Amino acid sequence: MKTAISIPDNVYESAEQLAQRLGKSRSELYTKAIKSYVEKHQDIKVTEMLNKVYSSEASNLDPVLANLQTQSWIKNNPW
Repeated sequence: MKTAISIPDNVYESAEQLAQRLGKSRSELYTKAIKSYVEKHQDIKVTEMLNKVYSSEASNLDPVLANLQTQSWIKNNPW
């Protein structure tokens, strides 16, 4: 897919220099940069969604089960 974007001259020049230094085409450099940026922000979105889910999560473990779990842990993890 082809697209046209506007970027500041200094960013363009830096990207051109980097592409030459790495031996990559401008398209390859821009594609890798955008892919990396998108992946980074997808991770942030997943973290935000998990934080939202767990911030409203309530643990309503039955008190009897909670006590059994505690006793089991104490029995199997002597101090």
